[in-house]
Amino acid sequence: MLESWARPSKAEARPLRWTASECEDRWQREVPLLSEAALSISPADLDDRLGASLEILTQIGGHEDVIQRFAHAWATGEISPAMLLPTKGRIGTARLEEAVAGPRDVVSFLACGALRPALDAYCGQRRLACHMCGSGWVFPRLQCPFCGHQTAKDLVRLDAEEKEEGYFISACKQCHGYIKELDRRVRWNAGSALIEDWGSPHLDLVAVHAGYWRPIPSLIQLARGAW
Repeated sequence: MLESWARPSKAEARPLRWTASECEDRWQREVPLLSEAALSISPADLDDRLGASLEILTQIGGHEDVIQRFAHAWATGEISPAMLLPTKGRIGTARLEEAVAGPRDVVSFLACGALRPALDAYCGQRRLACHMCGSGWVFPRLQCPFCGHQTAKDLVRLDAEEKEEGYFISACKQCHGYIKELDRRVRWNAGSALIEDWGSPHLDLVAVHAGYWRPIPSLIQLARGAW
């Protein structure tokens, strides 16, 4: 997948030209920015990256029927690139899930794999990192990035059994969402957010076994028997 992301694409999404107030309006309505953006990407622009994502699912196993339905719907135009974008509370539209009759985790993984490089043009400053579009932004430490909850007693830290300095999980008891965090003051030579995420599946298992979730599943969560 990373090799497909590195290859030049026919077209990428144009940067958003919304003002700060227009973005703030969408945040107030709890609407993802991309859900109301005009996507200037054709299906052919995503074929290579989508093919790599489908190949990974094939190798993982257990999703053959979903892969076949998705590939057929994509080839016939039943699924469009815009249907892969985030909507309120989910990645990918409800219509997309219906078309492929697949688990939400699988749908969100395919959406991220297909769209990530094409959406790099939307990126900003990095603190939190989005694996969907490659963007980053400054965000308060004592606040849940999913539900906005700010009560300290409900924001917890989880560690693996064998603690790794600089790596930990931040989770919210209110919405039960979690993110993995990396302290670059300690891990100064760490890789990109995506590489570090994919390289720490054991942290995802700690969070999932504790009853927490994330919008985009890790590869190990997609594998049979990972639960």
